[in-house]
Amino acid sequence: MPISPTSRDAAESPQLFSPPELNRQIWDRAAARLLAKMLGEFAYEKIIEPVPEPGTGGRHRLTLDDGGALAFTARRGVYGSWRVDPESIEITAQPSAAGAEGPPAPQADVPSDGSAVTSANGSPAAQPDARSNGSSAASRPFRDPLTFLTRARDLLGLDGTTLGHLIRELTLTLSADARLDHSALTADRLAALDYAELEGHQTGHPWLVASKGRLGFSAADAARFTPETRSPLRLPWIAVSTRIAQFRGVGRVSTPDRLYAGELDPDLWDAFADVLRARGHDPRDYFYLPVHPWQWDEWIVPLFAPAIADGDIVALHTDGDARLPQQSIRTFANVERPERHTVKLPLSILNTLVWRGLPTARTLAAPAVTAWVQGLCEGDPFLRDTCRVILLGEVASVAVEHPLYDHLPEAPYQYKELLGAIWREPLPPRLAPGERARTLASLLHTDPTGRAFTAELVERSGLAPETWLKRLFAALLPPLLHFLYRYGTVFSPHGENAIVVFDENDVPVRLAIKDFVDDVNVSAHPLPEHDTMPDEVRAVLLTEEPSFLTQFIHSGLFVGVFRYLSPLCEEQLGVSEDTFWSLVRAEIVRHHARFPELKERFELFDMLTPEIERLCLNRNRLHVDGYRDRASRPHAAIHGTVPNPLHPSAHVRE
Repeated sequence: MPISPTSRDAAESPQLFSPPELNRQIWDRAAARLLAKMLGEFAYEKIIEPVPEPGTGGRHRLTLDDGGALAFTARRGVYGSWRVDPESIEITAQPSAAGAEGPPAPQADVPSDGSAVTSANGSPAAQPDARSNGSSAASRPFRDPLTFLTRARDLLGLDGTTLGHLIRELTLTLSADARLDHSALTADRLAALDYAELEGHQTGHPWLVASKGRLGFSAADAARFTPETRSPLRLPWIAVSTRIAQFRGVGRVSTPDRLYAGELDPDLWDAFADVLRARGHDPRDYFYLPVHPWQWDEWIVPLFAPAIADGDIVALHTDGDARLPQQSIRTFANVERPERHTVKLPLSILNTLVWRGLPTARTLAAPAVTAWVQGLCEGDPFLRDTCRVILLGEVASVAVEHPLYDHLPEAPYQYKELLGAIWREPLPPRLAPGERARTLASLLHTDPTGRAFTAELVERSGLAPETWLKRLFAALLPPLLHFLYRYGTVFSPHGENAIVVFDENDVPVRLAIKDFVDDVNVSAHPLPEHDTMPDEVRAVLLTEEPSFLTQFIHSGLFVGVFRYLSPLCEEQLGVSEDTFWSLVRAEIVRHHARFPELKERFELFDMLTPEIERLCLNRNRLHVDGYRDRASRPHAAIHGTVPNPLHPSAHVRE
């Protein structure tokens, strides 16, 4: 039957969706925060060097490419860090109307505190009459990080390609921030959420400026698959032939059948087998694994088309369990059956510096790494009984090689991380009655009213703030230090991997750690404790010299989390930064006193050295790798050194 003009118009006119969070008020608030973060983190990494204005109470100036200038108030802190007040950022000159004719004449700034200023060329400048009502010489608020990039591209050392991609990644990050703001909860309501639900309210990496770019996702994908949407997903499964897939497992899930007995209801397991039989396949020749629906549509069907045609990959259906994406996006916690494993899936989007796939060799090695690390813990009374540290093991995995890409060393690494799954032990069954868990990142969260989540937890605990912080450091540091000193082994205890376990009064009591195969590193200096390391583990774990191995605690925990937590505690708990860092140092010294027999290890892995190397995450994106393809994953850049606040002679502020 022919299509009528009316029905044809309807068929060819899709409904457009306008995200409700994209309104000017929310956008400007998120943009101001991102610009302040950008200025602070770029200054910390020495990408920019703002000039202090003496006698202005922390006022700084940054001259832009076009002769204009930003002025802002910043507080300096440990490791040479910057804490920029979003409300203080002002712009003091506009680009010339002619644009290409060169920068405009210098204009004067009027800081918010009314102090004297200089012109953009450094000469004294008269302040405009307050009655001028915003003359061209007056400063005005500035809240646009995207425009800042375009007006500071030479200052930032950006080439055109990097600038173009960076604007896109930051715009997407801002869109995610706006979505978070649109549905943000107050700190008291956040405190009532469980671990998996709280993850959907976190604001992302505190250090990386482009923290939520998710390059590859459309707007519809972002509205469906990201943590901040807090939308449970029912993952589809596929069957993959044992001809092209491999399985690894340890402990109670050492075989595929033992894994599936716990992860799949019997009728569903039978239904999967029926699909294979109906296509003429023997179920015993296949492994089952969940797959991210976006990955299936965007990467697997296009790039594994021959395997699908051969019947080596067969689409099934969902297992029916509701799962929430966690902060890493590709990791899903089962909120319908919390006793079932968390699953980690490849998701070939570019986010926070790397493509988020699963490398084939590391996926297969994950269970062996888990067995070795957990074995160290189980054989050590201090870790096992005193610290009661929880190691959430990656206990089973399936990896599928691509027949071409995995054998091309020069191919971009994202093409070698396409298909597989890792099953991680779930957290809820590991908690004692009354305990609850929250990622370390949550302690940096501030609600829409300005109240810090940490302040809410301290108040609920009934403890004095210093006492609560002592409990926090006593929960976090001893297990991390003991793994370092005794076993020459470090985790990456950043805000997402490190999980704080609290008692029923919201007092920190112990540590849970996850993500072993990606983030466990061992000492390149030979240690007898490594003699028991299986060859499979030794082949995949990265090794570092002792002087750098300590960086994983410094940069992951101290620079990556405590650098932000300490000023927050000063502002909202009344605990000075000096006191905060003296408590951290006291916990390290206390650990040294507890194990005097490890004195040589304390010197080998020196946490109290006067300076540490400055690891730079944003420099990698701006200056080192940009957005280019490469055959292996990038690493953090290093640029100079910073004072170590744990050294006895350290001062918190420069």
